[in-house]
Amino acid sequence: MERIPSLAGQPEFFILNQLFLMREGVRQVDPMMPFVKELKDEDMDALAKHFTKLAPKASDEKIDPALAQRGEELAGPLRCASCHLPDLSGQNQMPRLAKQRVDYLIHSLKEYRDNTRTGSDTLMNNVVAGRSDVDLAALAHYAAGK
Repeated sequence: MERIPSLAGQPEFFILNQLFLMREGVRQVDPMMPFVKELKDEDMDALAKHFTKLAPKASDEKIDPALAQRGEELAGPLRCASCHLPDLSGQNQMPRLAKQRVDYLIHSLKEYRDNTRTGSDTLMNNVVAGRSDVDLAALAHYAAGK
């Protein structure tokens, strides 16, 4: 579904952390609020374990090869692999970017760039600060195609 992230194969701690931040109101994701507000710690733990075990699948969005190539060129100097790993599978509190939805990644990267994402690691704000919409789309196509 449009701009809905894929949770399959996300690192367990990432999912647990995001659920906790949403439940506590630190990260505001309006569509999620009715679902997370009453979650118990053991529920969040079970959800994280469930989604981590699922195999990630690419969405049906078309990956633009030229944008993906530009994204790969940007990803090196931006050091995406240092936090998200070389295959962009994520680790610990860093999300899996590989096979993520392009539209979701573009939306998220713009939120980081524009400093409108709540409850997030501000390191990402610095990484994408000043990047154009085209650069962010390129990074999204690259990551989604991994």
